[in-house]
Amino acid sequence: MVDLRHAPAHLLVADDNKVNRLLLTRSLELQGHRVESAENGRVALELLRRDTYDLLLLDMEMPEMDGFQVLEQLTADPKLRDLPVIVTSSLEGVATIVRCIELGAEDYLHKPVNAVLLKARIGASLEKKRLRDQQKELVRRFATSEVAQDLQQSGFALGGRRVQGAVMFSDIRSFTALVESQPPEETIELLNTYYTLMFDAINGHGGVVNQMIGDGLMAIFGAPLPLPDHSAAAVRAALDMVEMIELLNTERIAADKPAIRIGVGIASGEMVAGYTGTQQRATYTCIGDTVNLAARLEAHTKLAKRTILIDLATCMALGGRIPVEPLGAASFRGKAAPVEVYAVTGSNASE
Repeated sequence: MVDLRHAPAHLLVADDNKVNRLLLTRSLELQGHRVESAENGRVALELLRRDTYDLLLLDMEMPEMDGFQVLEQLTADPKLRDLPVIVTSSLEGVATIVRCIELGAEDYLHKPVNAVLLKARIGASLEKKRLRDQQKELVRRFATSEVAQDLQQSGFALGGRRVQGAVMFSDIRSFTALVESQPPEETIELLNTYYTLMFDAINGHGGVVNQMIGDGLMAIFGAPLPLPDHSAAAVRAALDMVEMIELLNTERIAADKPAIRIGVGIASGEMVAGYTGTQQRATYTCIGDTVNLAARLEAHTKLAKRTILIDLATCMALGGRIPVEPLGAASFRGKAAPVEVYAVTGSNASE
């Protein structure tokens, strides 16, 4: 097993003393690291924002921008605040050490720095950074880029906030019968293809897929990041989804496989968006009447024999940009009054 503490890394040494810079750089290079140096804090920040580094070795007393100012800048920068920093300084006093640690420094070593101790502290810091990087990669892999960005900017906290957005539900029609008529391997391959196409259409219009259950999915337009014209974006994504399914069916029919159909329901309005679950396991989702209505509309596509159904709020937001057909009022479970339903009949050609 590879010892991550001793794996080569890209390091930056910031020190105004040329002799210190050269000797420290040479020592680190002999350990197998790739090392660059900066003569003050300003230059160090320029290098950090221009290239990617695994760790910063930072002196405190430097001209133009001292170490404290560098730490403050790093803390304020979302792209750099997780960079491990080991302070190497001749400044004495507990207050100085505490201030550095509070500003995000990983460790504080007094000059002259013991070479063996420095090597151990660098190894420990690099190992922690690699673990953090793996954690971020897992977030990026199992969450959408928007949710990952929200986590990075605001941190994680269970709870929600009220947002204006559009919600989409979609699934494959007669999926159970299709599953029973083909081998499991073909079903998994179909689902993988289906989700690849649907994700592309939804993400292409600023939507976020936050749930996948069997052949069904739920997507949000307008959270966690605001999305201008979210209702139109959701409808245009749905039209792209239908178009992609039609192209897929051309290939399936040519391969003597049954065509598939989807149903899509979209509703717009206020909802509560946030992280639900526990500190150990949580998901980003939306709840509220708007979400429930979108799910009801998707189910209603079977009865209405239409592919895309939207509510009145979504229809009003379109402003006639995409043709729709009024289907009248429909009664849904959980709704005290009937809901005006519209079928989308247009295309994205006029975008």
